Amino acid sequence: MRTSQAAALTALALLAAACGGTGGGAAAQPGGGTFTYALPSDPGVLDPASGVLGVTITTLSLAYDTLTGVTADGKIVPGLAEKWTVEPDKVTFTLRRNATCSDGAPVTPSDVAASVNHIADPATKSPIYGVLMPVGMKAEADDAAGTVTLSMPQPFSFILESTRLIYVVCGKGVKDRSALARGTSGSGPYKLTEAVPGDHYTFKVRREYAWGRPGSSVKDVPETVVLKVVPNEQTMANLLVSGTVNGATIYGPDRARLESTPGITAKPVPEANGEFFYHQGEDRPTADAAVRKALTQAVDLKELAGIASSGTGGTPTGLVLHPRPCQGDSVAGHVPAYDPAAAAAALDAAGWRAGADGVRVKDGERLTLRYLYATTKGAGTQAAAEYLAAAWRKAGAEVKLNGVIDTKLAESLNATQDWDVVWLPIGVPLPSQLVGFLSGPAAPKGANFAHLSNERYEKLVAEAGLKPAAEGCAQWLEAESALFENADLVPVAETTVLQASKGATYEQVGGMFVATSIRLGQGG
Repeated sequence: MRTSQAAALTALALLAAACGGTGGGAAAQPGGGTFTYALPSDPGVLDPASGVLGVTITTLSLAYDTLTGVTADGKIVPGLAEKWTVEPDKVTFTLRRNATCSDGAPVTPSDVAASVNHIADPATKSPIYGVLMPVGMKAEADDAAGTVTLSMPQPFSFILESTRLIYVVCGKGVKDRSALARGTSGSGPYKLTEAVPGDHYTFKVRREYAWGRPGSSVKDVPETVVLKVVPNEQTMANLLVSGTVNGATIYGPDRARLESTPGITAKPVPEANGEFFYHQGEDRPTADAAVRKALTQAVDLKELAGIASSGTGGTPTGLVLHPRPCQGDSVAGHVPAYDPAAAAAALDAAGWRAGADGVRVKDGERLTLRYLYATTKGAGTQAAAEYLAAAWRKAGAEVKLNGVIDTKLAESLNATQDWDVVWLPIGVPLPSQLVGFLSGPAAPKGANFAHLSNERYEKLVAEAGLKPAAEGCAQWLEAESALFENADLVPVAETTVLQASKGATYEQVGGMFVATSIRLGQGG
């Protein structure tokens, strides 16, 4: 794994979009009109090989297809591929014959192969390699047969499931990737026609679109989709109330206002897991499992969950985003329980004794924790930091809070390593995508930013990774539990966001628009 993946994980974790969508509201109108959706930030470079941010993935989902899709309940459905054959180390797809690119060229197996192999090419330095596409995947096309085969060096659990995350570039974009920085070259229902970075992105429907997931149609979708960049969430909510925008994802305190506003359709949907990691470098106090477990016992995680999620979160049951390929609860009963007295006794036993000022000391070193968190996720994350600091100070630790913007957090994880505990929500949909970050070479040489070394986790994921997804699920879940039992990371809350709309309905799954689901209501 390359170290760039640590930054990629951070971007996904901090900006992962929600699963779900909005329904109800005004009756849908037939095709025509403009649907306007608010983006919290600019999507940046639009080449799918560089699209690691949640906001970029959302933007690209209007213009690009994937080989397969996924429903809200986790079922894999056809996309550009109409059928497939899965083997332990490869999957062969038969493509639809009628799919065309936005420039009119047919979509070929060679296009699919070029998309996959471009991401896997070391020269590309794609940040999605190893995150949205597994390391080692290669593609081989047979244009005459209409098939493309994706293979791995060894059996891989989620070889089919990973294809729902890989956007296929076609047409002129295959040979001229430079055109994709501010343009699109895909087979999706919409084509980008105007890009004004920092302000808006305009897409026009392709009425010839007649492929994609079963039952989809562009007959009644809007003629135009505008993605408007609105960095301030209060402004975003105001635009929704006024009807200036038709849809948005809301994280913060404006949720309550929108839920009580007539004409707004609002639905809370899972977004990510709020959790924190302990740094296990040799020179850190949290390298000792006894210290990690004691610090965890010193925190009322139920109360922390309410604070971190501003009262809108749920109880975490696993590490990855919904819809999860492995159903079950890997959390309950596996996290050290709240017990301040036991925490104090454990720290004493580990050699950390209270000094004159109340801060614990061992071998002349103070028990100091540098707590790192992002400042871009609202008041709940800040309040959670302050709550944790208070709990750990009461247990005898000196706590230094360090709130930073996303790019600085990525730098701290990947390069400077100037932290002891970090709040880092997880934002990936497959457990296999986390292995390189939770094991293997430590940062800055590898992607294992917390320097984790959990032999039981490593053994279980190695075994699970060689089995088909369903057959390995018990081991994937047990592997997550092994991390929690060792206090390598501590799950706190399953956070939610509000998918809100006015004058329209739409569906997103894993932050990706189901573009054929967009409908305008009266006045939209």
